[in-house]
Amino acid sequence: MKWKHKIFAGTKAYTKSSLNGAPGTVTASLRPAICQLSPPPQASSNGPAHRDRQRGDARRTGRRRRSGGGGGAMAGEAPLPSVARAPPGGGPGPGAGPGRAEGTEGLFVALGAGLAAASHPLLYVKLLVQVGHEPLPPTVGRNVLGRKVLYLPGFFTYARHIVKVDGKRGLFRGLTPRLISSTLSTITRGSVKKAFPLEDMEHVSNKDDVKTSLRKVVKETSHEMMMQCVSRVVSHPLHVISMRCMVQFVGREVKYSGVFSAIGRIFKEEGILGFFVGLVPHILGDVIFLWCCNLLAHFINTYAVDDNFSQASVIRSYTKFVMGIAMSMLTYPFLLVGDLMAVNNCGLRAGLPPYAPAFTSWIHCWRYLSSQGQLFRGSSLLFRRAPMQAACFPID
Repeated sequence: MKWKHKIFAGTKAYTKSSLNGAPGTVTASLRPAICQLSPPPQASSNGPAHRDRQRGDARRTGRRRRSGGGGGAMAGEAPLPSVARAPPGGGPGPGAGPGRAEGTEGLFVALGAGLAAASHPLLYVKLLVQVGHEPLPPTVGRNVLGRKVLYLPGFFTYARHIVKVDGKRGLFRGLTPRLISSTLSTITRGSVKKAFPLEDMEHVSNKDDVKTSLRKVVKETSHEMMMQCVSRVVSHPLHVISMRCMVQFVGREVKYSGVFSAIGRIFKEEGILGFFVGLVPHILGDVIFLWCCNLLAHFINTYAVDDNFSQASVIRSYTKFVMGIAMSMLTYPFLLVGDLMAVNNCGLRAGLPPYAPAFTSWIHCWRYLSSQGQLFRGSSLLFRRAPMQAACFPID
């Protein structure tokens, strides 16, 4: 009788059939409670207090099973703690579902719209410089060596001129279609990311795993390229409308006064392809930027930064940022050509001679700018040195 109390101390009855098994075997009826072997019974183990505790445990287990909180616990088992009800993998609980994801996506949309609105005057001035509109004459200054050179007005001087002509609200011409374009881009990127999730891969930085780490970079870059291309295609029609609204400052036109009227006018005059002029150079610039930036950062972090260096992680964190700045400068001609094609030969003064000829393709535009030495026009807005043919610029 002593060894009977060691097995199944929490059960009320024992049957001879469950104890007639071969030595060293556990029957199916014993498996659920084998983990609850109790210590040798004390003098009061079969007393009224012990039986009351058993009945109380059974009642609590039954209530949890009926309410769905027992997690499948059996009558003789101890109830599962509340931590066991958390989802596997350490994910968020039941309250952190689609609502939280939608809130995060909405936050990104709001941040993108706010950034677009704050940077709009800068991009407005940059576009006017890109199309070659120079309403103010250059001024004489000195370079680092002390030589006299001609400098074109910078961003602040140009912005003051716009405020003088159109008022402070004039700095935000074309903002509405740009905000819609930014919102569409952010939502599209999030939707593509959900539809085609990227499988997580372990961080690899050792030289012994170069093939694995390179495969990881290629996979991540391909996924980012897909999201960028899709978002660019979706948001480009509103980008074209925004560009044309802004360059109306050059000829003081009012051809594109609203988003819906601009959509109808472009569709009537140029067809569906009119919404996608300048798309190819923009996509090419994005693809080249992503691949060159990520691959160069990977090779620098793998071969130039030693893992034994104490500040290796800090250096690696800044590598992609520095590569992004360098590659944005090298791919700037694609951005310039795409913006010029968006406004070229559309009936606005900024897209006609003497500002630019009517280009037949973006390659024609590239060759024309290259022959004029203007492939990086508008890349700098602070210290703008006047080119040799500055006297040929239209001065209003």
